[in-house]
Amino acid sequence: MPANPTLTRSNAPRPKVGIVHLGPGAFFRAFNAPFTAEAMAQSGGDWGILTVSLRSPDIRDKLKPQGCAYTSVTLAPDGAKYAVVEVIDDILVAPENPRAVLDRMSDPAVKIVSLTVTEKGYCYNPATGGLLLDHPDIAHDLAHPDAPKSAIGYIVQALNLRRLAGTAPFTVMPCDNLPNNGPLTRAVVLDFAHAFDPDLADWIAMHCRFPATMVDRITPATTQADIDALAAAQGYVDNACVMHEPFRQWVIADDFVNGDRPDWGAVGAQLVSDVEPFELMKLRCLNGTHSTLAYLGYLAGYETISETVADTAFAQFINGLWANEIIPTLPQPEGEDLPRYAANLLTRYQNPAIRHRTWQIAMDGSQKLPQRLLGTVADNLTAGRDIAGLALAVAGWMRYVGGVDENGAPIDVKDPLAAQLRAAYDSAEKPDGKVAALLAMRDVFTADLAENPIFRAAVTVAFTQISTTGARAAVTGMI
Repeated sequence: MPANPTLTRSNAPRPKVGIVHLGPGAFFRAFNAPFTAEAMAQSGGDWGILTVSLRSPDIRDKLKPQGCAYTSVTLAPDGAKYAVVEVIDDILVAPENPRAVLDRMSDPAVKIVSLTVTEKGYCYNPATGGLLLDHPDIAHDLAHPDAPKSAIGYIVQALNLRRLAGTAPFTVMPCDNLPNNGPLTRAVVLDFAHAFDPDLADWIAMHCRFPATMVDRITPATTQADIDALAAAQGYVDNACVMHEPFRQWVIADDFVNGDRPDWGAVGAQLVSDVEPFELMKLRCLNGTHSTLAYLGYLAGYETISETVADTAFAQFINGLWANEIIPTLPQPEGEDLPRYAANLLTRYQNPAIRHRTWQIAMDGSQKLPQRLLGTVADNLTAGRDIAGLALAVAGWMRYVGGVDENGAPIDVKDPLAAQLRAAYDSAEKPDGKVAALLAMRDVFTADLAENPIFRAAVTVAFTQISTTGARAAVTGMI
């Protein structure tokens, strides 16, 4: 029996490139790209996407043989649904030819540069929001502007080339889970530009736009089993396919250079004047509990989020966390019902077709914790509210970064501060000493929070309980 052929792109005309996207990972292919393809199908426009990998050729090597087409697979409880996406025009690997990337970004036809580069890709200090000027990639890019390594270096140099050529700037649209991601991106871009050329910084501040966004779609990592299942169902092999849940939500501040953007609103995006209430809702309700379930669920022996919340103790714990410690900190987004939003989140978590691994969500926790959990803690402390559940989540992270699970097996901790975290953890024998050492890490915890006696005591109690009885017993004790 012959092997299945590889997916090939159709002969349909390609739209001209209007967007350069940095970070062509699974989330971009499951979210931004389908939204844009559907917007063009609905309302037209030249919004083809040139994607840029800032590090690895892996995704390029999967997409290019397929003409940059790929399959978007919706994992619904009643079965998978398939759609081939053909909005990507090409993919470049930045280290192979930095100049080619800068040339495309400085093309006047490009109106938007969007990003999904994860929190660490912004090279910023989560505690202050400022650019880390001593970050190795940033220091390199300031010294070698024509061969950048970082997303920020590429954006600033491309804007510089456009200014020198008399071309209007593009809109910079971050799509990562960061609080106030538009203003934050503007701040780090301007920090870099000021260090490079103050006149350029003034030009960017005056003419460029940085709309904030809130993005939401659970996108598990694609496995070989997923690729095989697609081949069996559709009759072709697609090594670049992406898996995702049915739900999606995109809230965008409608602030673009010259108003140039695809008609995303025609296909369900919410174009608003203020993204922040939606962003905070999602960051704390979804991302905060996702991280909580990742650390505590992993320690309890669960591989996925759906398996974790199938345990009624974890489901009850998360419901209590939403009701008592998260929702009370949130401003009311227009048109949203916050308790219903939380209830819908639990339903999404319970979708057995989504195998979102706890280990995957646990990655880069030192970058995620300040946004996803610590801001909520601080607001509750200020208001005099309980933080016991959030303290257990933080303690779960601390136990996880210790690098050894409850059965004595090693944990593969993927985090830019993994070595420092493990050293802090190992620097003390007793739970209170381990907690104190980790709280002293200023890249994660502000001094005000780390030295707050209520927070310190609550995390120490929670960490001691996890270390003594295990994560599941600690969770059960909270309900």
